Amino acid sequence: MARVLIHGGHVLDPRSGRDERACVLLENGQVAEIGSDVQAGSCERVDATGCLVTPGFVDVHTHLREPGQEYKEDIASGGRAAVAGGFTHIACMANTEPVNDDPSVTEYILDRARQDCPARVLPIAAATKGLRGEVMTEMSALVDAGAVAFSDDGKTIMDGGMQRRVLEYSRLVEKPLIVHAEDLTLVGDGVVNEGSVSTRLGLPGNPSVAESIHVARDVQLAELTGAHLHVAHVSTEAAVSLIREARARGVHVTAEVTPHHLSLTDEATMGYDSNTKMAPPLRGRRDVDACREALADGTIDCVATDHAPHAVHEKEVEFTEAPPGILGLETALPVVWDLVRSEVMTPMQLVASLTANPAALLGLDAGRLDVGVPAYITVFDPEQRWKYDPAKGFSKSRNSPWAGETLQGRVVATIVGGSLVYHADRGVLAP
Repeated sequence: MARVLIHGGHVLDPRSGRDERACVLLENGQVAEIGSDVQAGSCERVDATGCLVTPGFVDVHTHLREPGQEYKEDIASGGRAAVAGGFTHIACMANTEPVNDDPSVTEYILDRARQDCPARVLPIAAATKGLRGEVMTEMSALVDAGAVAFSDDGKTIMDGGMQRRVLEYSRLVEKPLIVHAEDLTLVGDGVVNEGSVSTRLGLPGNPSVAESIHVARDVQLAELTGAHLHVAHVSTEAAVSLIREARARGVHVTAEVTPHHLSLTDEATMGYDSNTKMAPPLRGRRDVDACREALADGTIDCVATDHAPHAVHEKEVEFTEAPPGILGLETALPVVWDLVRSEVMTPMQLVASLTANPAALLGLDAGRLDVGVPAYITVFDPEQRWKYDPAKGFSKSRNSPWAGETLQGRVVATIVGGSLVYHADRGVLAP
């Protein structure tokens, strides 16, 4: 394994509090030295002048589509998109075909990732068989196979008794239960946020109370069982308040928010662009502001992309018929860095939400940059402007509301296990 020197950059590490201009030397897959005057000799060099050097980003919510829907994405293409976006670790959801509800599927995902994925893949297993909310999966066997968490994701577990049992068993195996918090009886046929925008569009609305009612139920069940509840893609002010109150009571609840719910309001749907169709939907300005404030004050732990690739022919239909979801891995950094530019968060706080915090909630030995630890590193230029063209990206799909936009902030290099796997000038380099 080649020695690598990252020079000229500013190192930010939330775990150690390191905040300084320094060089970083990598040897044998680990961080060997950090300092202002590192003597590296012969090695591969990464020029980080004008850049921040941070732990590798960790995404706790990615859809890789393999097995079963490889025409949208596969583990290799999703991994390439991940490292191009600075993500060294990606936790993939269970809604594959077949569903990841059996150890054999978990093992298949890990085997495929070892073969040709430049990022580290962390399978999230289904909480119930077939995501049907009726019979629990064999959680212990799935953990033994490599599952890092459990979730039925978009297939919300509506049965409260089943949800309680799933939480109880998730506590026994010491893994978080990740919930898509929506009361489906309230969502109905809703495809955009219920309010003035849905009225103007003439489209069925999805009310914000569908999320908050489900969060209220699940945080109480987490309090009852003592389990670790993780609320996915929080999108409403009311849900933020419920999570904040639960955490103040000592409930073991963590939460994530997506780049799109931090930056776009439901006004973005006014052109009927199906690339603005999400689940949960884009909300109003007060909800967006509440999510931004909650990430800054720690009520929401981390940013998660909810990278959800769909083929062009699936998205180029009427808004009501299109599947929800957008690409997220390659655009996450420039979109959320607006929180720093607008002084909602400090650089260290935002880096923590992409690194140390998501790593901690999944119990990973990642999200830190210090001497002697495995070398998972992201180098990015927060000022560089670039035009995003998903057709020139690494995902198989194209569904992004930022297509054609000029973004500010770009990943320059990504290092996984001590190896340079992505460089902005050279593309994906490994495996």
